[in-house]
Amino acid sequence: MPSQIPEGWGEAPRPRRPEPARICGVNAVRALFIRRPEAVIRLHYLAERRPVAGPLCRYLARHHKAYREVLDDELTRIAGTEHHGGIVALAEPRRALPMPNPPPPILFAGPVLPVLDGIGNPHNLGAIARGAAFFGAKAMILSDDSRQADLSDAAYRTSEGGLEHMAVFRAEHLPSLLRRLSGQLLVTAAVAAGGQRPEALPRRKPIALVLGNEESGPSPEVLACCEARVTLSGSGLVESLNVAAATAVLMHALMAPKA
Repeated sequence: MPSQIPEGWGEAPRPRRPEPARICGVNAVRALFIRRPEAVIRLHYLAERRPVAGPLCRYLARHHKAYREVLDDELTRIAGTEHHGGIVALAEPRRALPMPNPPPPILFAGPVLPVLDGIGNPHNLGAIARGAAFFGAKAMILSDDSRQADLSDAAYRTSEGGLEHMAVFRAEHLPSLLRRLSGQLLVTAAVAAGGQRPEALPRRKPIALVLGNEESGPSPEVLACCEARVTLSGSGLVESLNVAAATAVLMHALMAPKA
């Protein structure tokens, strides 16, 4: 008598493969091919992006990977957004790495190390990475705060390739990590009021710039681990800048030569 038990019944379900990352826009896709070409799964692009896509397609052909020219409505569907910039690469997903112990040397390689504490908007994360890469940052730290965004399609799109040029780590417990870093970095919190002008900050070592949630700033426990605080002065007509805009201004000021 044939068995009535369905094939595979009682077996543990196979883990689902993570969804690929959707890297949108010319700058982000180019940076992906420069930094992580092996992670690319396939490429889709509009006819108008043939000059950009051509060399990338030749690379994919040599490595037996797929690429295809599509129409705008299909590219929008693939990208999951209308803001695709005419070219989309599907790639192996990347997430922030757990912080190793001891902390890796790359944390101390750039002039400023952005540290994000509870910044939940992935567009802000991406914009901070774009500015940080522009000013030569080599790495970024994300806090263990449950609100903190991780790497995502939106973050990659907004970073315009910046995230590909940075190592991204997630702290297990940010206050403890900041205390360990304080010997090699000047741990500095960006605050809306009450801090020094960035030009007045001592430059005896690289700076870890702690950036908090826009509504509440860095957490009190994190602030207690910061050796210095910096504040941007403005007209007073609005309370503060968006966190990504403030980060770019602060980095420029912190890197300017002292008079």
